[in-house]
Amino acid sequence: MKPLKIGQKLNEGKTKQIFELVDQPGLVLVQSKDQITAGNAVSKDQMEGKAAVANKTTSCVFQLLQESGIKTAFVKQHSDTAFIAARCEMIPVEWVCRRVATGSFLKRNPGVKEGYRFSPLKMEMFFKDDANNDPQWSEEQLLEAKLCLAGLTIGQCEVDIMSRSTLAIFEMVEKAWATQNCSLVDMKIEFGVSVKSREIVLADVIDNDSWRLWPAGDRSQQTDKQVYRELKEVTPEAMQMVKRSFEWVSERVKLLLEPQASSRVVLLMGSTSDVAHCEKIRKACASYGIPCVLRVTSAHKGPDETLRIKAEYEGDGIPTVFVAVAGRSNGLGPVMSGNTAYPVISCPPLTPDWGPQDVWSSLRMPSGLGCSTVLSPEACAQFAAQILGLRDHLVWCKLRASMLNTWVSLKLADKKLQACSL
Repeated sequence: MKPLKIGQKLNEGKTKQIFELVDQPGLVLVQSKDQITAGNAVSKDQMEGKAAVANKTTSCVFQLLQESGIKTAFVKQHSDTAFIAARCEMIPVEWVCRRVATGSFLKRNPGVKEGYRFSPLKMEMFFKDDANNDPQWSEEQLLEAKLCLAGLTIGQCEVDIMSRSTLAIFEMVEKAWATQNCSLVDMKIEFGVSVKSREIVLADVIDNDSWRLWPAGDRSQQTDKQVYRELKEVTPEAMQMVKRSFEWVSERVKLLLEPQASSRVVLLMGSTSDVAHCEKIRKACASYGIPCVLRVTSAHKGPDETLRIKAEYEGDGIPTVFVAVAGRSNGLGPVMSGNTAYPVISCPPLTPDWGPQDVWSSLRMPSGLGCSTVLSPEACAQFAAQILGLRDHLVWCKLRASMLNTWVSLKLADKKLQACSL
């Protein structure tokens, strides 16, 4: 590994230090510390190995989010205790998202019982001010603060983006931890403004200090920093117990990057003249991490072969979505749908001349068939991803991030248009 030219220390918090990278402008090194704190550092102890555990956890979570399509400051893990990130000016607000009522929420909302489930999610903001114990803020307070960071003024558009992003990020991490039979109870995150791109990105860290995790949804099995917060006496034995909880999380967090089940889309085309249409579907499926298999078969001219190919992909137990690509009279989709319990999507390549007439062979089918019809190749791939994402959290996370990014792009386009109109 090429040694980094580390420059001056830019910032230091309770659990990490930020250093500039002399030969990589726009990037910083985020170095974790072996310190664990609670109550704005009222409680503070050294925990050998915590830096490595925290760095590993953060790197895995940010990798999951970044590969799904979330914009983050994370670049790559550099060492056991440090990672490289885009240099940001941090927005001094903690965004807290809650699925289950517990902790400080109960103190601020007497009458709410622990375990109350928020659907939709409950979101809160806290201004980072240690001297005043990080007071809770409203959206109006954040707007009135008129914060300006890296040349970007935090207005309604930026607040809306952070709010919507917080919900999506929580849901993605929640979905990932559910694969390990762990309930994500709540989570705090922070955003920064990239000094290079001047856009809002998820920044800081997400580690075992950032959330509450309850294995099997059982509070008594909690594996997060709450274990440290609730210590009646800090002894070497007690700190070892805390460390074991942190290590348990750092070992499981690697599994969040692994698919829970292999899956695929099998594209059946009526003839090779449909290859270009199928390639559009395959390319869109690849953006969700879904492999595609292309086959040529005609339900009209070789129904026995069509059913043989169908059976080939039913026999290995891999979750599969069949996509039928057949022009003119589409018998392929209906025949497949009538002979398999797997989902079938028709995506006919309609032509300008007979397209309006041909599409009815896909839409108007005999009773008892559940074959859907989607005309756009990209939308067809998205529909297949929605089906397979029910069992594969990595596919689901890519879908969720795509929804968020579409919403953000519209929000930014509206802001730009308003600025031009003034």
